Amino acid sequence: MRYIRRRLEEQVLRAVKGFPAVVLTGPRRAGKTLLLRRLFPTASYFLLEDPDVVARFRSDPQGFLDAVPTPAILDEVQNVPEVFAFVRARIDRRPRRTGRWMLTGSQEAPLMRGVTESMAGRAAVLQLLPLSWRETPKVSLWRGGYPEVVARPANARLWFSSYLQTYLERDVRAVTSVKDLALFRRFLSLLASRHGQVLNKTDLAAPLGVSVPTIAQWLSVLETTAQILIVPPFYENLGKRLIKSPKIYLADAGLACHLLGIDTAGELARSPFRGALFEGFIAAEIAKAQVNAGGRRELFYFRDEQGLEVDFLVPGRAGAVSLLECKAGRTVTPAMAVPMQRLAEAMKRRRAKAGDTRMFLVHQSPLAGTPTQAVASGVRALPWQEFLKEL
Repeated sequence: MRYIRRRLEEQVLRAVKGFPAVVLTGPRRAGKTLLLRRLFPTASYFLLEDPDVVARFRSDPQGFLDAVPTPAILDEVQNVPEVFAFVRARIDRRPRRTGRWMLTGSQEAPLMRGVTESMAGRAAVLQLLPLSWRETPKVSLWRGGYPEVVARPANARLWFSSYLQTYLERDVRAVTSVKDLALFRRFLSLLASRHGQVLNKTDLAAPLGVSVPTIAQWLSVLETTAQILIVPPFYENLGKRLIKSPKIYLADAGLACHLLGIDTAGELARSPFRGALFEGFIAAEIAKAQVNAGGRRELFYFRDEQGLEVDFLVPGRAGAVSLLECKAGRTVTPAMAVPMQRLAEAMKRRRAKAGDTRMFLVHQSPLAGTPTQAVASGVRALPWQEFLKEL
């Protein structure tokens, strides 16, 4: 499989020069190990899912690490969380030596507990998500961005089926005691059917015959393993009664399509979920651009009880904000821009330190030879490819 250069590489190299350790999180099969081994081909490598490696470490942690030449890559460290304390001790002996330890993991919450408890100030924490469209135009709404699917799209259906099985058996059981994996698999499919909707745990619990706390626990598993993207509401006081529940998306459009039974581009074009999938695809691409630049994910939506709704708000510098409406069709009209204009006007009136407000109507590319229709003043209508180039 040909290596695709990742936009996070610059941040990794900068972190290695400034910190003794780098912790790289992200979902399974996003390319974490490949990125590190590509950037640091001479580093020693240990997979902490290998039973033999884990047994050797646990029988003699000090002796194991004494024999590890640095720089070293310790892969999937969530399986041996006690490794953080031993690595910290080695860092503290020679705190000025940078780039010695690179740790990866696919369960973000346990990793972050280990970093907070043992590695604070000693490690840079970065997240690698699946491939973005900016990294390769082979990423699509239909197939998503997992590197192996991008490389071999003909095998996508089998890959996603295998990925779900592996994910359920490994990560779900590792994070929580799910007793009925078949029921959890049904939960994933049900969640895909709620892709892009405001989260309602009761609505998810009832069809499955489980409790709301169980749904909350399962959602926590998905968030911990970077399988979902939760978009919180924009809370700023605008003198309106706002919806306060988050919206929820499957983080990868290809996985969402698979769970919805969408196997061809034609099926996607006819699907009633096409609009929600397109919206989620744009949300995921924004999140990838933010974390690839070394920042945190900052993405919100707006909806009030009077029905005013804007798909996404993306904060910028000095109080600036970008408003986005996502339309899966090829035709744009001035009416589509009205919600953004109304929200922008409300923000202008109520915000004490309002910065620039940009408005984008992001849509599918028009047919060849068809010009993009004009929309309201101050709103840029862009095919999604052109919009993503600006991220």
